[in-house]
Amino acid sequence: MIQRVSHTTVYVLDQDEAKKFYTEKLGFDVKQDVRMGDFRWLTVSPKGQDIEIVLMRIAASPMMEEATAKTIRDLVAKGAFGAGVLETDDCKATYEKLKAAGVEFAAPPAERPYGIEAVLKDNSGNWFSVVERPKK
Repeated sequence: MIQRVSHTTVYVLDQDEAKKFYTEKLGFDVKQDVRMGDFRWLTVSPKGQDIEIVLMRIAASPMMEEATAKTIRDLVAKGAFGAGVLETDDCKATYEKLKAAGVEFAAPPAERPYGIEAVLKDNSGNWFSVVERPKK
C-alpha cells in the first residue's frame, strides 16, 4: 500500500542556479546531489521535512525528445507552471524576509478564504503559493 508522497518534481532551467535559489533564498536543505554521467539527481527540502523536491533539469532523454524539452523550457521560463503551496506561520513576515533576499513575487500577501497568501516565483519561472492558514 502507498504510505506517503516522498518526492515531487519541479522543472528548472539551471540546476546550479536553482540549488542556490532554494538553499540561499528560501532556506531549504539539500537532501541529495548525485551525478550519474550526464544525469544529476538534485533534491531539496524545507528544513524539518522529509518530502524531497527534485530540481530536474529539462533535457532530452529516453523519456522526452528535444522538441518537448524545448517546449517545457519555454513554458517554465514564461512562468506557466504552479509548482505547489509552501506553508508558513506568518505570510506577511515571510514575504518581507524573502522579498528583502531578492525573491520575486507575482502577488503580495492578501486575505483569501483559506488564509493569507502571497505568490512567489523561483529563478526558473515556477510559481508557488505561500500560505498562512487561518488560526483556529
